Amino acid sequence: MAIEVKFELKDSDMDHFRDVMRKAQAGAKQLSEKDILANAKNLSNDIKDNVPEFVRERIQKLETFVAMIEDSEWQMPAEERTEVLSALAYFSDPEDLVPDHIPVLGFLDDAIMIELVAAEFKDDIEAFEEFCLYRTREEGRAGDNPITRDEWLEAKRHELHSRMKSRRSSRRGGRSSFRSVF
Repeated sequence: MAIEVKFELKDSDMDHFRDVMRKAQAGAKQLSEKDILANAKNLSNDIKDNVPEFVRERIQKLETFVAMIEDSEWQMPAEERTEVLSALAYFSDPEDLVPDHIPVLGFLDDAIMIELVAAEFKDDIEAFEEFCLYRTREEGRAGDNPITRDEWLEAKRHELHSRMKSRRSSRRGGRSSFRSVF
């Protein structure tokens, strides 16, 4: 029997998550991009099994963030790249809100943080996923078209990066989406 549990994060709750994120980011400043990505991957690998579906679904979003950074063809703009890495810094902190060794609940705070970050990077995630689908679809096309892979990827990437910035700007009054919550 499955049950659904819902809860609401009030402003004071969000303040708590902001504080935790700031502390994690401060502690991760000495970490390299490689370390931050490795820590996020390790978390993902460590908790794929024996966790609630709620957590497992959020871990897939964490994997998308890592893919966005590592995908050399996506060429994430520098500001967005820095913001995603800053968000991923939370997962480098072994002393997060709920210790990970506590069965079932240990990764709940990680899942909540992933959900908060994913909501803030919604436009970026959608654009990246569309880019990946486009790339896969175009790779399968055959023909005598003289346009190169780099050219068609650049055109699509430029279109999606522009759309992503425009949506974020209109929704957040020009401020970066990550800064609006964290």
